[in-house]
Amino acid sequence: AAAALARENAGLNGAEARTTIVNGDVARGFRALGLPPFDWAISNPPFFDDPAALRAPAEGKLGAWMADDGLTAWAGFLLKAVREGGRIVIIHRADRLADILSLLSPKAGSFAIRPIQPYADQPAKRVVVQAIKTGKAPLRLLPPLILHDRAGAKHSPQAEAILRGEAGLGF
Repeated sequence: AAAALARENAGLNGAEARTTIVNGDVARGFRALGLPPFDWAISNPPFFDDPAALRAPAEGKLGAWMADDGLTAWAGFLLKAVREGGRIVIIHRADRLADILSLLSPKAGSFAIRPIQPYADQPAKRVVVQAIKTGKAPLRLLPPLILHDRAGAKHSPQAEAILRGEAGLGF
């Protein structure tokens, strides 16, 4: 279902000619796909790998929320999916930041972390982590992305610019 949705999205955005959608299983590893490593791997892994830590989501969201194979399998997959010097970008829960860094750091570095806060006066709920395979630069903690302000607009100006493709995450 996710692959079909991705194909539909590529079609709606006129990107079919430069998009390849491949079904795979993170537990089997990247090599099972028979693909060469990439320059970039971007992932939004399921946020939970412990059924006791989460009330069961709606049936249709279970696969997106609950990982059969935990964050360890996802990190291993991503590390194999990129060439040396390639970038890995993950968005995940802020409380799993230490796990993400620990799992990627044996083979990646040059971390850049952008906290994602719902409002400026609330703690980050998510983080976007960029790592470079074999990178050696010091870790950079970037300013947070604030999603909403209390002025009534749906998104903060910075978030709105990112959503409209007028700005990037600033890695």
